[in-house]
Amino acid sequence: MSDVIIIPMPGNEAMARALAAELNIAVGSLLVRRFPDGESYVRLETPVGRRRIILVCTLDRPDQKFLPLIFAAGAARELGASGVGLVAPYLAYMRQDRRFQSGEAVTSTHFAAALNPWVDWLVTVDPHLHRRTSLSEIYAIPSVVQHAAPAISGWIRDNVDNPVLVGPDSESEQWVAAVAKDAGAPFAVLEKVRKGDRDVEISAPQVEEWGGRTPVLVDDIISTARTMMETVGLLKNAGLPPPVCIGVHAVFADNAYQELRTAGAGRVITCNTIEHESNEIELGKLIANGVRTMLK
Repeated sequence: MSDVIIIPMPGNEAMARALAAELNIAVGSLLVRRFPDGESYVRLETPVGRRRIILVCTLDRPDQKFLPLIFAAGAARELGASGVGLVAPYLAYMRQDRRFQSGEAVTSTHFAAALNPWVDWLVTVDPHLHRRTSLSEIYAIPSVVQHAAPAISGWIRDNVDNPVLVGPDSESEQWVAAVAKDAGAPFAVLEKVRKGDRDVEISAPQVEEWGGRTPVLVDDIISTARTMMETVGLLKNAGLPPPVCIGVHAVFADNAYQELRTAGAGRVITCNTIEHESNEIELGKLIANGVRTMLK
């Protein structure tokens, strides 16, 4: 695929190198900086004429990343790229998928509409499809969704003795059940009432049946980590060992990572969809397989 080049947006260099190695393609570069007035400057430093371009940009903290991303995509098209694809291991603005209160913006729809015109396809990992069944409901471009569950199951098999998997809420049950089945472990699901962004009340059924097992808390996104922290405390009070906390996407708002560690988590492990010190589950091969589908 000599006509394909992968270009990382700032902070995505490690993932771009991993994908390039898997796909045997070249890595290009671009410069992004800010003018004194805060506007973005973007310059493609690698020739892109008549080449298929893959931009790599995980979209945590998306408000500061989105404009440089579409400027890079637009510049690539203007400079003669034959196609522009996007690898966004973490895809932002998926939670607000309906209007909960009068006047609210349904931002998942608006974000998709803003991104659709700039790229030809999208590859991502476990987007937060809450009340939607697929990305095609809001994204007009072809997309591939890769699932981290097998990689998480493999990590649990290799690193945790006698685990019991714990899901954050009833909506996670199908996903956690799949991870547990592949890991050869039982699972349970929390009962959760969310009273606000940082106010979560949870209960864990069947705690008394988990004696002798290591709890493994699994969620797709660790943001404020409030649910996990509440669960860590509950399990500690029940006399269980410190749990292993696993998330696909290491968002970790503010000081959530340190707070989770301080709360008593045994280990905090994430996939490398967002670069973070907790990354231990490598998804480069998985994402590369999705890219191959788009390059055929």
